[in-house]
Formats: sequence, structure tokens, C-alpha cells
Amino acid sequence: MSYHRQRPPPSPNPSQTRPSPATPPLESDPYNIIPIHNLLAEHPSLRFPEVRAITTALRAVGDLRKPPHNQWAPHMDLLDWLALFFGFQSDNVRNQREHLVLHLANAQMRLSPPPDNIDALDAAVLRKFRKKLLRNYTSWCSYLGKKSNIWISDRREAVADHRRELLYVSLFLLIWGESANLRFVPECICFIFHNMAMELNKILEDYIDENTGQPVQPSISGENAFLNCVVKPIYETIRAEVESSKNGSAPHSVWRNYDDINEYFWSKRCFQKLRWPIDLGSNFFVTSEGGARRKHVGKTGFVEQRSFWNLLRSFDRLWVMLVLFLQAAIIVAWEERKYPWDALQTRDVQAKVLTVFFTWSGMRFLQSVLDAGMQYSLVSRETLGLGVRMVMKSVVAAAWILVFGVFYGRIWAQKNRDRRWSPEADRRLVTFLEVALVFILPELLAVVLFVIPWIRNFLEETNLKIFYMLTWWFQGRTFVGRGLREGLLDNIKYTLFWIVVLATKFLFSYFLQVKPMIAPTKALLDLKNVDYQWYQLFNNSNRLAVGLLWLPVVLIYLMDIQIWYSIYSSFVGAGVGLFQHLGEIRNIEQLRLRFQFFASAIQFNLMPEEQLLNARGMRNRFKDAIHRLKLRYGLGRPYRKLESSQVEAKRFALIWNEIVLIFREEDIISDREQELLELPQNSWNVRVIRWPCFLLCNELLLALSQAKELLDAPDKWLWYKICKNEYRRCAVIEAYDCIKHLLLEIIKGNTEEHSIMNIFFQEIDHSIEIEKFTKTFNMAVLPQLHSQLIKLVQLLNKPKKDPTQVVNALQAIYEIAKRDLFKDKRSIDQLREDGLAPRSPASTQGLLFENAVELPNSDNETFYRQVRRLHTILTSRDSMHDIPVNLEARRRIAFFSNSLFMNMPHAPQVEKMMAFSVLTPYYSEEVIYSKEQLKSENEDGISILYYLQTIYADEWKNFMERMRREGMVKDTEIWNTKLRDLRLWASYRGQTLSRTVRGMMYYYRALKMLAFLDSASEMDIREGSQELGSMRRDSGLDGYSSERSPSSRSLSRGSSSMGLLLKGHEYGTALMKFTYVVACQIYGTQKAKKDPHAEEILYLMKNNEALRVAYVDEVSTGRDEKEFYSVLVKYDPQLEREVEIYRVKLPGPLKLGEGKPENQNHAIIFTRGDAVQTIDMNQDNYFEEALKMRNLLEEFRRYYGIRKPTILGVREHIFTGSVSSLAWFMSAQETSFVTLGQRVLANPLKVRMHYGHPDVFDRFWFMTRGGISKASRVINISEDIFAGFNCTLRGGNVTHHEYIQVGKGRDVGLNQVSMFEAKVASGNGEQVLSRDIYRLGHRLDFFRMLSFFYTTVGFFFNTMVVILTVYAFLWGRLYLALSGVEDSSKASSTNNNAALGAILNQQFIIQLGLFTALPMIVENSLEHGFLRAIWDFLTMQLQLSSVFYTFSMGTRAHYFGRTILHGGAKYRATGRGFVVEHKGFAENYRLYARSHFVKAIELGLILVVYASHSPIAGNTFVYIALTITSWFLVVSWIMAPFVFNPSGFDWLKTVYDFDDFMNWIWFRGSVFAKAEQSWERWWYEEQDHLRNTGIWGKIMEIILDLRFFFFQYGIVYQLNIAAGSTSIAVYLLSWIYVFVAFAIYAVIAFARVKYAAKEHIYYRLVQFLVIILAILVIIALLQFTKFTFIDIFTSLLAFIPTGWGLILIAQVLRPFLWSTLVWESVVSVARLYDIMFGVLVMVPVALLSWLPGFQSMQTRILFNEAFSRGLRINQLVAGKKSNDL
Repeated sequence: MSYHRQRPPPSPNPSQTRPSPATPPLESDPYNIIPIHNLLAEHPSLRFPEVRAITTALRAVGDLRKPPHNQWAPHMDLLDWLALFFGFQSDNVRNQREHLVLHLANAQMRLSPPPDNIDALDAAVLRKFRKKLLRNYTSWCSYLGKKSNIWISDRREAVADHRRELLYVSLFLLIWGESANLRFVPECICFIFHNMAMELNKILEDYIDENTGQPVQPSISGENAFLNCVVKPIYETIRAEVESSKNGSAPHSVWRNYDDINEYFWSKRCFQKLRWPIDLGSNFFVTSEGGARRKHVGKTGFVEQRSFWNLLRSFDRLWVMLVLFLQAAIIVAWEERKYPWDALQTRDVQAKVLTVFFTWSGMRFLQSVLDAGMQYSLVSRETLGLGVRMVMKSVVAAAWILVFGVFYGRIWAQKNRDRRWSPEADRRLVTFLEVALVFILPELLAVVLFVIPWIRNFLEETNLKIFYMLTWWFQGRTFVGRGLREGLLDNIKYTLFWIVVLATKFLFSYFLQVKPMIAPTKALLDLKNVDYQWYQLFNNSNRLAVGLLWLPVVLIYLMDIQIWYSIYSSFVGAGVGLFQHLGEIRNIEQLRLRFQFFASAIQFNLMPEEQLLNARGMRNRFKDAIHRLKLRYGLGRPYRKLESSQVEAKRFALIWNEIVLIFREEDIISDREQELLELPQNSWNVRVIRWPCFLLCNELLLALSQAKELLDAPDKWLWYKICKNEYRRCAVIEAYDCIKHLLLEIIKGNTEEHSIMNIFFQEIDHSIEIEKFTKTFNMAVLPQLHSQLIKLVQLLNKPKKDPTQVVNALQAIYEIAKRDLFKDKRSIDQLREDGLAPRSPASTQGLLFENAVELPNSDNETFYRQVRRLHTILTSRDSMHDIPVNLEARRRIAFFSNSLFMNMPHAPQVEKMMAFSVLTPYYSEEVIYSKEQLKSENEDGISILYYLQTIYADEWKNFMERMRREGMVKDTEIWNTKLRDLRLWASYRGQTLSRTVRGMMYYYRALKMLAFLDSASEMDIREGSQELGSMRRDSGLDGYSSERSPSSRSLSRGSSSMGLLLKGHEYGTALMKFTYVVACQIYGTQKAKKDPHAEEILYLMKNNEALRVAYVDEVSTGRDEKEFYSVLVKYDPQLEREVEIYRVKLPGPLKLGEGKPENQNHAIIFTRGDAVQTIDMNQDNYFEEALKMRNLLEEFRRYYGIRKPTILGVREHIFTGSVSSLAWFMSAQETSFVTLGQRVLANPLKVRMHYGHPDVFDRFWFMTRGGISKASRVINISEDIFAGFNCTLRGGNVTHHEYIQVGKGRDVGLNQVSMFEAKVASGNGEQVLSRDIYRLGHRLDFFRMLSFFYTTVGFFFNTMVVILTVYAFLWGRLYLALSGVEDSSKASSTNNNAALGAILNQQFIIQLGLFTALPMIVENSLEHGFLRAIWDFLTMQLQLSSVFYTFSMGTRAHYFGRTILHGGAKYRATGRGFVVEHKGFAENYRLYARSHFVKAIELGLILVVYASHSPIAGNTFVYIALTITSWFLVVSWIMAPFVFNPSGFDWLKTVYDFDDFMNWIWFRGSVFAKAEQSWERWWYEEQDHLRNTGIWGKIMEIILDLRFFFFQYGIVYQLNIAAGSTSIAVYLLSWIYVFVAFAIYAVIAFARVKYAAKEHIYYRLVQFLVIILAILVIIALLQFTKFTFIDIFTSLLAFIPTGWGLILIAQVLRPFLWSTLVWESVVSVARLYDIMFGVLVMVPVALLSWLPGFQSMQTRILFNEAFSRGLRINQLVAGKKSNDL
């Protein structure tokens, strides 16, 4: 086919619009990773032929028609060609060119075997990439029934057309790279690509335009045409929609978010309405603000309505199951038989059980009505089918109810007619069952398809009309959520899990929840003549009492699957963990046992094998498994192989030593520990592997004692005994070889003494050879020799060496050897003859050795290091279990060594590994602590530095030691010459950007080292290890050593001693494989303002060559106009400054949705590689873990189930656990979730989503499907998790891997923790409304849906249900007590309480945090041992962890419930600082008044009223048993903020706090006062959610507030003044009290305003008159009614809640009351209520503060974890600071 049908000459056009691509790039132009513009540059990456091959392929423009209006230059390539035709930006072109070259080069490097012609682009690589990149596009085309515009045949025999394929791929990348916010709408990008690819095809095929007769031109062209004509109109629409959302506070249903815009492109109307070129008159561009509602497109695909009904809608199958079982259980249990099957044998019960079908059809009807009620706004002229379906579903559901009614009625009619179960009645029963069978046919079909999942997948994924017709009734057709079924094996696994959970739950519910309730229920219903103590609205019926009795039971019944899930998942998780070999090496002791196989494990896992062609066969897998077994259990003695293979040992030594060196750089070990841990180089002719000293300690002494015991044993036996322990064998041989070398080294070579020594050793060697050592030598002398040798080595170790003493020591050794060592005593002549004594006494001229000793120079570091090691081997008696001392170092070594015995994919060579990037969003958090921050003290006199020195005492000591080694003389120099080091040391212990960058740059360092080891020959490694040995001390080990000037560092800014070995090419390889982009959104603004953060970010770039910073630059162009650019910068070491690499113009401001995902999205175009790891600002990484990254990336090639992974979940380690007990609880809870919890979710449940940060994404998969997070305002406030939802819905697969870990910081103060919990709970409240949850709830099969529910929104919903259960129980009890039912039913109260006991126990278990505790204990047992886990758990209980967990349950329940009812979710910046400062009472009150304090006071009030009015409460034990859990909840909610507040019970601080609180309450302040200053401002802010809520939210809120009036209703009848009357008049008259109270308040307020200032005496008079009046009224009441004094106090219990209820209702009605006089009174009364609540909370705090000793006890509880490390926490808290620094 000819591409050149007609090509007219290009029309000359003088207006050359784009000069930039025409000018050839300069050689010195800045580049990102590879200088593609200059292939002759000296750059290590350009040595790869693949890079040249791809660049050449891109330049093969050949005979393509040149763009008409632009001058074509010879240096241009295919991307420039596309840019000139379609109007892409030149920097976008440069960025995507490098992107494409890097990716294809990396892909081609991975080919195995390599292609025949490595200098040309391989067709298979390009085809595979094109298919992957455009897979979403092709499936979109097929979904819409459109023909794909990729005109390339996928058949094997088709001729490869590189150029065309490259053009399609480049076109897509260029569109993607410039789409800005449209990257969140992937199908919109497909639409744009579809049309532009068509235009590209027309150009390639030389089509002629019918109108002009000229060759076809693109519909858009010119400078920045793509941005202005395609991206901008759609962007502006999204922006207008966001603006109409009033910052997210408008209901979601009235504006279109990113998802709505995207789903518009899921129907063919996008082609008819939008057209191409884009028709700006289309109704798509009419926004909800535009006023023209008629034309407005409105929501597409889904309407997010704020309601609790969403939980029922999204998870209807779950609720159907629960409701039907409950109904059936009650029917069966009503018969009161022992077992349910006994009751089911009677036909009556069988018939009654069939009523479940009524309930089922009723629930279907409810579901269809809810669907219609919530989604009606989706129906428009274009989507009438939806409306028809909604109506028909409701009609059919209603019809089923009628059908069941008719058929069921016929059964009983027949039975009643026949007075028995006649055959005819039975026949009618069967007919009913046949009808029911028709009803459940769809469910049966679903079961069949569940058993054979691939059929279901096939049906959902095919786009044939016929299948669409079949499924139309059951679910709407959507582009996502098709084919989500897993493979058969996975199906079986999670089905079994859930069958066990559900079986347990239903058995428990039947026997322990439903059945015990039946007898009390019947007793209550049969109770006649109840003596009601109030006006009874419903006469002669106790149904309300029965309902209240059942309510807590039903609530617990609905949520307790969560408990069973928690229990079973803990054990399943432990089982899976065991099979993965987690926790086999828990401590250094266990590592010692395995260390011998450690080298082989490193070789096996971290070093690439020779790449065999059939590496994936079954045989190889079997071999692998065998090899792993051998390694794990030490079969086949692999270390013997090590001794023969010196290279392997050297490789191991290099890796291990680098890890130890980095530990030293991080200051978690000291210099001494570094020497004990590292594997020394094999110098001094030692014949064995020189294990680290900490393994050899004590071994030599044990060998000596064995030799002493076995004095006369033959050599073989003694050697056999010693060799039983490998380390002992090595210690003996090494000690001997070293002593031999040492003595021969320090004695001059050509002296007689030297030859004597030589002959001595020859004799010993000979005797060992002929196995006569014990026969020849006297074993008893060895200890003497040993002690003399120790003396010698000690002398050599002294800083000032005295040669005379050395000579004496040598003489002593010689004397013992000559005199006592030989068993056969030899005379002096014999000795001379044998050469063991000087020949002539005269020749020595004095003492032996006197002139023969020559000590090496003191700067001979290698020699003295070996001497120190020898000294350690000779002397160490302890077994060095505590090396290293630092707990973090031990944990890391243990985890790393354990992980090497776990199953992981083999490592490829670095050149053949997958490339990856790390992306970190950053806003304005700390980068590096400044000197001022480190020094400034808080109110307790504690500075950050002092705090860190205290918490990390050992690390501070190591740091100072390192500084002294680097030349610091006085400690005070730390504040001047070593200031940078000090700031970095502190920053690496906070949650700062520098810590994260250091951690992530370990990837780069690890890759360079692995690249060296991959390509290094034996010689390189051998020389390298020797070189390192000699140079280790001289090189500035610290990467950030202050003295080194930046100019002295070339491209290879290696910061470790490894850097001395690298040959240069390793840098190229590492840069090709790894890049780190930090998205510093406001870096440009920070630079402009000269913000220190900007300088520090530049400093980080300067020291890390693989670090890139992306930011958004705002450029003012006119008066109010701004242009926005995505900019990427790096530091150029040659120019010694920051250089700008790319600047891509954006269509407008970046932030339309949530900030963090928008920040990630703008920077993602600068990432590279196949994978991207998302890392947050509070994370850290470890060098030894970075070594395993290439193994992890290989997981993308494996199948997990029927799919390859698209997200690799990575384990996290919470590093903030040691700060306080609170941080420990938080980290323990989090650790069990990120390890055990996610392990179970991934396998067997297959519902792991993406929970934040260290997960590794398949970059191209996500790039084409909407990015790595969602960004719609408010609904996607938990942006991370939506990436997981999106992934699952689009057919991705999420796995979890625990052989690699990343560090993570967590919040450490209670207020931070609560804000975090609030953020997560609000986020979950928003998720409930989202389309993702709805679709997953419907599209996943039943069991995966259960897993999904109970691990996401269900967890929060069930937490809320637990709290509601407490409410339901207490209100129910209050009703029973005040109404008099409890009194009347005392006879039956025993059963009654037994039934409630079961529920209460359950509720208490949950409250104590078994939810969180069990997984924690199980995970702890797995990884640290059972006893340690139990001990930790008990310690936690003593530190009041239950109080904390109960408190955080309250936080979750409050914010989750409030968000679902009213919205108001917002991002809460929790701050990542160190918390050891005391928080004031006012601050705690502001945070917790509404969520905890007021609720606790309400529950406390109920408990008090219940205690005073319940007949049961007379029996103290019964009262305590019934209410202890509720009291625990009340105390926890009130006291937790003070228990976990440093100095929470300090008497002076309590006094100051109270003053501060009262000042805050009465602060009148200005309009601009903040909530922290003024009570009134805070009070209004607390009602914000009520301003934005819908009408249903307001109604619901008012209904909930009505409960406060119940107190009054119940209590007024108990007053003596009521005189036992139960008339309604008593209640109505009681309202007079309320009105009088308000009237008196109003009179006094009026008098104060009018008289208080000028005529004070009148004001006092009014007060006096009011008091007199009150006294008179009381006297009158006492005289003429049955009123008593006690009534005054009792009535307060009745009327105070009423007042509070009125205020809450007034807040809801604020829009109506705002302008009236009433509002001011409402505000004033509300202030008084807050004072009252504050005082109620303050009283117990003040009491405990006043008690002596309580404060120190609280400190111990709060800081116990730190206490156990001998820290001076009291000093920290009290601020009694030592002035050492």
C-alpha cells in the first residue's frame, strides 16, 4: 500500500509559528536523564546500543509528508513531526521523547535472548508496548462498538511497520503528557486519541480533503493548538463545575465531578454531541451554573446522594441475608424447642418460615424504590432506557409482594377450612414453593456462574448485543466493573473462609442472641395490668417495651460478623504468614544460628543467576524449591562451598559490609559495633571465612576449655569436637593464622628471631598435618600462652606503643613455648639444632627480640584493625547477644536476614530489571530542621534537640563519636562547623522530607552497587575488597560530610566507600532504571519568597543526582492574568546550579479537586519506568531493603490467580512507636493492619485495595486508566483508596509482599491521632456515597463483597453500630425504669437479664478493643513469639490502651455518622511534629466537646437517672453487672484526653488551664477572632455541617435531638409535686417551668443591657426582685402542694436536657431564627451550657490533679515504653533540662 498517493508541494507560508523545534538543540542543553539530543556526549547511559537504536528509529521520518506551515529541519524526528501537525508544546515533545526512548531501551535490554541486531529497534518490544499502552483504548472502542483507529494488523505474519506503530504510541504519549487535569478522565483521553489517530491515518494514507482538494490537514494546528483547542475547553468545564460546588459544600448531586465527566464518554453520545473538532456549542459544556438547566447534561452514570440508605443500596445482598435469617430464627425459636430442627419438623413452623419471601420481595421493592429515588436525575432524553428500567423494577418488585400474598393466603385459607394440614393444603404449600423458585431463579443462576467464574467473566466482557440484552435487567451497562470474577482456586479459598465465618455467626446468633430473648419477650407481652407511672400513649400494650428490649440485640446481631471476621482473619493471616516463613529469625541469637547460610541466601536471592532460556519451566521451579529448603534448614552445608568459592564470599562481604557501613552512617551503631559486625577482608593469609566478630565471641575460649578437658584425646577426636560448631572451627583457625602472621609481621624479616618463629610454626603445622598435635604439644600450657598473647595484643592496641614492653611480651611467649609447650623436653642444644634457639649467645648482644621488633606505622589502619579483631577473638567472654545495642538496628538486621529465607522471585541483572520511579507529593512540610527550631524551647523548656537526645540517647552518642572522628575537637563545634550534620541528624529522626529523600535514594545507591557486582569480574571484586579495606577509613564516610566542596564532585557523587570501586557505567545503568520525583507543588513560590524550605530542597538535589523536583510555576502575564506551568528541575554539578529541564504549560490552575492527587498528577508525566512507587512525606526506606527492589518488580511478571498484579502491596514498619505509650498503641494497631490485615485481604480474600503509600503501581496500566489516585472534591478525600477501587473495577489485581518493607511515621499525640482518625472516618463516610463502592458492592461476587464490606466502610459502620448499641441499651433501660414496666415485670426479670447479659458481654469485648487486640496479639506472636506478644498485650492494658481504643471508637463513630448525614468531610493536616507538650484544657474541649464529652455526659446522666429510679438498681451487683461497660465508656470518653496529655494532672497547669478556658468562653473579641480565641466563633464552626446539609439531614438531626425531651417526660411524673398523677396535664404543665426559666433569663439579660452600665442600682434591684419572687413561689409550692426540696434537684435532671435539646434544634433552624431576637438568647444559653459541660469534665481532672502522686503515675503510664530504655522522661516532661549542649 502506498502512503504517497498524491503529495502536492508544500504551500509556502511565511508565518512560521513554531521556531523552537526548528533550531537544533545545543550540546549543552539541559537534559533529564539521557542527553538524547547529543548522542556523542560523554554520558554513561549512552554506551547502551539500545538507546541509540531507539533514537535512530525515531529519527526515521523518511518520506512522510512534511508539515505545511513549518520549516522541516534534518535533526527532527517523528515526535517533532507530530508536534508540528497537531500543535503540541515543544517541552512536552522533549519530555515524551526521553520517556519513550528510555522505556523502549529498557524493554529491549530485558529481552532474553538478546535480539539478533542489537543496534535496531526490536519489533516485538514495540508491539508489546503499543498493545499495553493502548489496551484501554481498544477495549473502550470495542465497548462502544466503534472500530479502532489503529490501522495495524495484530496477526503474527503481518509486516512490522515500525514507523506507524511509533507514531501511534508517540501520539498517545503526547496527548497524555499535555492533558493536565484530563488525565483523571481516561476515557476522555481515549476519545481525543481516537479522533486524532483518525486524522493521523488520513495524513499517512494521503487522503484528499473533499472541500479544498488539498491533502488532509489536522482540524487543529498551530502553536499550542492542542492545549488551547482540545484540553482547555474540557478543563474549563470541569473548573466551572468545581466552582459551582462552592468548594465542595454543595450536594454532590448538583454538580459534575471528574467521574461524571469521564462517564459521559462511556456512551456513543460523545461522538454525536461533542463531535470532532470539538463543538463548543455542545450541551456537554453547559455547566450547572449556566442557568440553562434544560440543556445541562447533568450527572452521568451515578448520582451521589447523601444518605444512610446508601449502605443498604450498595450492599443489599448482605442485608437480605441478615434480615431473612433473623426473621427465620425468631420464627423457629418462638417454638422454644431445644434445637431448631426439632421445631422445623412441624408443618405450621415450615409454613410460617415461608414468610421470609415476603420480606425478601419487600426488600427488593425497597431497593428498587431507593434506586429510583436517588438516581432519577440520571434520566434525560438521551437516557430514557434507565428510567424505564427503574420504573419496571419497582413495578415487578411490588407485583411479587402481591403474588406471594395471594399464594400464601391460599395456604392458610385451605388449612383453616380443613382444620388440619390436608393434602390439598400441602399441595398449595408446594405451589407456593414453585412460585418462590421462580422468584429466586436469578440468585440460582448467580450461584451457577459463581461456581464457574470464567463463564461469568466471558459474558460480562463480551460486547455482543445479545449478551447485553440478557444482562440489561440485572445491572446497568458500565465500562468498568466487568469480568471481576477470580479463578476457581481463589474462589474456593475465600468461599471456605466465609462459610466458616457465617456458620459460626449464625449458630452463635441463634443460640446466644435470639433464643434467650424469646422467653422474656413472651413474658413481657403476656404482662397484664402494668402499673404505668406516666401517661401511657398506647394503652394495654407492652410492644414498645419489647421493641426496646430487642433493639440492642438486633444491632449487635447486625454487626457481629465483624467480630467473627476479626477472629478468623487473625488466624488465617497467621497461617499464611507461617507458610511465608515470617518471623523465623526474630532476634540476633536466631540470626547467629543461620548466619552461615546467610551468604548463600544473599547469593541465591539478590545475585542474578546466569539467565537461562528455560528459566520458567516446572523443572526449574522444582529445583528452586529444593534449593530454598536446603537454605532454610541448612541442608548440604552451603558455607563449605563458600570457602571454595572465594568470589561468592567476597560478594557477600561487600554487600554485608555496605549494610553495616550504612548503619554506621545512620548512627544506629557505633564504630566498635561496626568492627564487630563487618566481615573483614581476607588478609593475613587466613584460611577460613572470617565471620563477623559478634559470631566468634567466646568460641576460642570454649575451644581452649575443650582442649584442656580432652588432654590426651587424639587429634581427630578433639578436632571433631571443635568442628561441631562451625564458628568455633573458624575462630580456632583464624586465631592461629592471625597470631602466626602477626608475630612474623612485627619481627624484622632477616633476623634470627624471625627464623626461630618461622620454624616454631612449621613444627606446629607439621604436627597438625600428621595428626600428632596432642601427642607433640602439651595442651595444659595453652591457657598460659593465651593470656600472654592477650597481653601482647593489648600492648599493640594502645595509642602510644612502648617497644620495650612489646619485647618483654614476646620474650614471655617465647619462654613458655620453649620451656613448657613440648611434651618431650628438649635441651638448649637440641633447640639450637632444631633452629628454635639463637645459635650463639654472643651474637644477640643482649636480650632476644630486642632489636628485632619493628611495629607498623600507627596510620596503618588495616593492620591495627586486624589486631583489634584478634584481640576481640582472644578475649571476648560474653556471647555478645546485645550487639548491636540499638533496637532499631537489631530489628532491621533480623527482618532483612529473615526475608532472605522467604520466597521471592530471582533477581535479574540490573540491566535487565524493570525500571521504576518513586513519586512523593510534598507541600510545605519540614525539609531539614533549622538551628532555631532545634534550639527553641516549648513552654516546658524542652527543645527538639534535647528531646531527640533523650529519646535516641545511643544514636546521639554514636553521632558525636562520628563527628569527632571527622575532625571535631570541642563539643561546641557542633553548632558552627558541624551544624549541617547536626541538622541532618535531627531531621533524620523526625518526619521530614530529608529523611524520605535519604531513604529513597538508597534505591539508587543499591542499584549502583548491584550493577557493579553484576558486571564485576573476580579480579574486580578481589581488588575491590582489598581497596575498600584500605580506604574505608580515609574516605569521608558520611555522604553529607561538611567539608567537601560541591565542585570536587563530578557526575559520580558517590557517598559511600562503594563509590570508590565503581567504574562509571554503573551510574548510567542506575539512572536508566531509577528516578525519584518529588512533587513540591509550591517550590516556585517558595523560591520567589526566599523561603528557607527552597534552599533546603536545592541542597537535597545537589546531594542526590537521581532526584528531580517538579513544581507548578505561576507566571503573571497581564494585570490579573496568570499562566501555569508544570516545571521539572534538577541540579547540574557542572554548572553548579539548578537547571530547568522541562516546562509544560497547563490549561489553568492545577488544583481543581483534592490537593494531593492533583499534585501527584501534575508530576506523574516526569516519572519514568514500568513501575511507580508512591511514597508519602512521612516515610523512610532502608538500604538493605532497597537491595530487594529488583526482585519485587519481577512480581509483575507472575500470575496471581488468573491475572498478573497491577499493584504490588508492600509491608510497612511504623517507626514512631517508641515515643510514648500512645504512639505505641497507634503503631501496634497500624502494624497489625499493614501486615496481617493486608496479608489476609490479598490472599485468600482477594480484596486488598491500595491503603496509602509504599505500594508499587504498574505505571503504564494506571497511566491509561485514570492515574494513581482520584481527585474529585470532597468525595475523594481519601484519595489513595480510590486507586485500589479503580484498579479492582477495571480488572486489575492487587497483591501483598512481605519480604520487603518501607518505614512509615504515624501521629504520636492524642490530638493528632484523633484528627487522623477523624479524617479517615470522614473519608469513609464519603466513600459510602461514591459510585466505586456501589459498583464493587454489586459487581463482586457475594463472598468477595462481604470481605470488601467488612474491611472498608463496614468496619466504620459497625464501629458506629457498637456505639448505637450502648445508646439503645441505656435508653431502653431508662424507658423500662421510668415507665414502671421494669417494676411490674420483676417476676420475670431473671430471664430478662440473662438474655441481656449475652449482648452486653459481646459489646464489652468489642469495647475493650478485641477488634484491634486479637490481630495484634496474633501478628506479634508470629513475628516475636507468643510470650512476648502476651506480655506486650498485658503491658498495653496496664497502660490503659483500652481507654484509648474506646476513645478512638467514639471518634470514628462520630465523624463517620456525621459525614454520612451532613457531609463536611475535610482534609485535616495533622502535623507530624514531636508531641511532648502539654495541651491546654480549652484546646481539648474544642476538639472533643461534641464528639465525646457531651455524649459521655448524656450517657452518664442516663446511668445516674437509671440508678436512682430503677427497682433493679437496688441490687448493687445487678446494677454494676448491667452498666459497668457503659460506665467504662463514659469514663474513657471524658478522661482519655487528659490521661494521654503530658502533665495532664499537674495541679498548677490544671488551674491555669481552667482560667484559660473561662477566658476563651467569655472572649467577646472581634469579627476576625479565630476559633482558638473565641468561644462564639468555635460554636459557629461546630455547626458548619448543618448549614450545608440537605433537608433530610435536618429532619434526621431534629428527630435525634427529640430524645432529650424524654428525660423531662419520664422524670416529671416521678416528682413528689405530681402526687402520683399520670395525667398528660402533668407533662404539659411542666413546660411552664421551661418558659419561666427562659423568661427570667430574658428579664435579667434585658436589665443588664439597659441598666448595668449606667444605673447599676436598678440592675441589682431587678436581680433582687427575681430572687424574692423565686423564693415566694417555692414557699407557696411547699405550702399548698406536695412539693419537696429534693424535687428541685430532681427537676434539674429533667429540664437541663430539655434546654440542650431546644438549643440543638435551634441550631438546625438557624436560617429562620438568625434574624430574630431569639437567636441572641440561644447563643447566650449555649454559652452557659458549654461552661457547665466544661466544669463537669474539669471536676474529675482537678480532683485527680489534687491527689498527690497521681501526676507521676500518669507520666509513667504515658511514657512507659520510653522508660524501659532508661530515659529521663520526667526531665523531659518537667523540663528540668541539663545544659550539656
